[in-house]
Amino acid sequence: MSRLPRLRFGLIGLGAFGAFCRPHLERLGPVAGHDPAWPGSASLAEAASRDIVVLAVPVARLAEAARAIAPHLRPGAVVVELCSLKTRPLATLRALLPRHVRVLGLHPLFGPQSARDGIVGLRVVVDPSGGAAARLTARLLHRLGLAVVWMTAEEHDRQMAWVQGLTHLLARLVQGLDMPELPHRTRSFDRLMDALGMVSQDSEALFRTITEENPFMPEVKARLLAGAEALLRAPAGQGEDTLAA
Repeated sequence: MSRLPRLRFGLIGLGAFGAFCRPHLERLGPVAGHDPAWPGSASLAEAASRDIVVLAVPVARLAEAARAIAPHLRPGAVVVELCSLKTRPLATLRALLPRHVRVLGLHPLFGPQSARDGIVGLRVVVDPSGGAAARLTARLLHRLGLAVVWMTAEEHDRQMAWVQGLTHLLARLVQGLDMPELPHRTRSFDRLMDALGMVSQDSEALFRTITEENPFMPEVKARLLAGAEALLRAPAGQGEDTLAA
């Protein structure tokens, strides 16, 4: 296998996920991180002129970020977006960025909370429409010990409507129940709370992105609501296991 080229990275956005990503990117090459909220960070021009420019910004700020970096991108650069959605963010970048750059969609299926013990073996979705840029990025991800999952943007959003959307909806629903103190719990209850707790610290912006902007979420919401109504309105005893032989 050919040796990987020496690459320089630009990181736009040093919030929770950007700050989490930075030390891992630095294992692959020098990183210029830019964030207006971080005094002393690299300039936008410096970060956007690197070989690979990673956009660690919310979906709501993606168009703004694309317009800002566009004048500074060098020909042949790879622009990577890390949004929780794929179809609309990729369409936005392809519409706003110059044709001399390559656009790539990635979605790490983990975050600072779930990866606090390390990232080795964790999965990252890569959109194969990125072509050579996607193949190069997959090699870089493998170097970090990550597992690459090849998935089109549409299939990604279809699956994430259930994987992320359902999880976030249930977490928000449980948070709103105002449950009393429960000192005596079952293991299954604790596991449920642990799973929902992993997304409970996510920002309101991320919650809205996942549950409102994914084009496949309306189906998930409709089926969840219909299933809950059917379950709660079922006659008493329906579906219970029979105890008698």
